[in-house]
Amino acid sequence: MKLRSIRLRLVVVNALALALALTAAAWGLALLFDRHAERVALSALAARADALTAALERGPGGAVRFVDPSGDPSYQQPLSGHYWQISIDGELRRSRSLWDYVLPLPERAPSPSGTASPLALPGPQGEALLVLDRTVLIGEGRDPARVRISVAQDRAELARAQQSFLRELAPLLALLALALVAAGAVQVTLGLRPLAAIGQRVGALASGAERRIGTDLPTEVLPLAREIDQLLEARERELERARSRAGDLAHGLKTPLQALLGEAMRLRDRGEAAAARGIEEVASGIRRHVDRELMRARIMRDRAGASSDPAEAARRLIRVLRRTERGSALAWHLEADGPLLVRLDGADLTEALGPLMENAATHAASAVRVRIAAAGASVGIAVSDDGPGAPDIEAIRGRGVSFDTRADGHGLGLAIAGDIVETAGGELRLRNLSPGFEATLILPAAPAMTVPDVGRQ
Repeated sequence: MKLRSIRLRLVVVNALALALALTAAAWGLALLFDRHAERVALSALAARADALTAALERGPGGAVRFVDPSGDPSYQQPLSGHYWQISIDGELRRSRSLWDYVLPLPERAPSPSGTASPLALPGPQGEALLVLDRTVLIGEGRDPARVRISVAQDRAELARAQQSFLRELAPLLALLALALVAAGAVQVTLGLRPLAAIGQRVGALASGAERRIGTDLPTEVLPLAREIDQLLEARERELERARSRAGDLAHGLKTPLQALLGEAMRLRDRGEAAAARGIEEVASGIRRHVDRELMRARIMRDRAGASSDPAEAARRLIRVLRRTERGSALAWHLEADGPLLVRLDGADLTEALGPLMENAATHAASAVRVRIAAAGASVGIAVSDDGPGAPDIEAIRGRGVSFDTRADGHGLGLAIAGDIVETAGGELRLRNLSPGFEATLILPAAPAMTVPDVGRQ
């Protein structure tokens, strides 16, 4: 499973890195604690060895006597984990805790002048022991007595101390991990904030509020912004070239089309009406295609910063249609949900809305209604009539999609509206009512600005 969110990916990687780091830290702390505990244990063993050394004395005859010090019950309890063993002239003295076990010391005793040697030896029950082995000289003169003193402690006590330390350390490490993950998440959020600014500026480009992303951005995202701006400039240049080519094509076809229409007129004068009609149909079809491509080029050129008020466009069209014979006999209703703007030039909006309102006026029985409402990030402009509706809505819809301008009835003019809306990034929807017919333009909303309140007409 891939993590598509950069923020989530960074947080997960940060959490894994912290987990590894804290695990390594815990292992290091455990190792340091073990060494520290061993040093403390050796210090305690040295103190006990000193106490045993103080219990040794040399009598008048030169013999070394050992007075077993009392007071530490751990040396009296068998197999307690605390042991001592003393060798005086080959004679062993042991703590009661060793019972009948003899510590397997190296044959060579440490030097009296050297430091005590820590050893790792097996205990009476096979347990690991930490042993401090030293040699001391008892008495003065040329022939002091050499006494080997060994003090031992079960290493299990050190292991238990280490485990207790880790148990107490674990909650603190967990809290530290949570705090570091939260701090990392905040850091990632703040670090990725410029990407959100890029998204907002791209949205402003799409809505037409801005023409370029700009350069007032952090250094890390500035190359991306420049690349996008360069792509936009290249696209505008290509659109301008396409518009120029479409204009050149239109002008290049104008003279041949006029010649064809002149030839059709001459044929009609000679009585060849069928041939003249065929030529006129071909010339009209070519002219429609040329005009359509010119219109597409113009809409794409003006799309970025264009905006218009659909209520105002509808009011103008209503005033014009009311002056017609058919429109004067109808009731016109205009409804708008507050001031709304669409991302389309006013002339193009009128050209798209006009055929829909003319068709509604042609087929309405008594009234035509225009409703303008927000639809998310778009604006819907619905034109409906109370006429008989379309007998074959799928055929009407098909003609609208294929822009077949030769159709009669409700299909007439839909090609023009469909071309404009599609090029502007919108949609044309058709449906039958009970009774009546409704055509709806769905157009992208333009950035909000103050416009006059439309109200109702």
